[in-house]
Amino acid sequence: MAKHRPLNDEALQLVARRFSVLAEPMRLRLIQSLFEGERNVSELVEATGGTQANVSRHLQTLTAAHILSRRKEGLQVFYRIADPTIPKLCELVCGSLEKSLARQVGQLAPAR
Repeated sequence: MAKHRPLNDEALQLVARRFSVLAEPMRLRLIQSLFEGERNVSELVEATGGTQANVSRHLQTLTAAHILSRRKEGLQVFYRIADPTIPKLCELVCGSLEKSLARQVGQLAPAR
């Protein structure tokens, strides 16, 4: 395994801010909705079950954090994942959680 050098305080602050942006279920739903590609706001509202105002607020936060990017086409705004590390990060975290949950379920299953 590669050895990692410790991050300085400024870098740790940046990492903490990135994780704090991702620490919101609706933002994670929006990111998941964009794994397949670009979508407009209406499609994201429908995909996540959020309200227009709530989805727009979270999209603004994700865009300001450079996790998503946006483009306008006429009156519509389209969003896509701008940070290519985000799908891999989600895959790592979700995969780890799935394994952990599977182990817990296996431990709770009744003996036959």
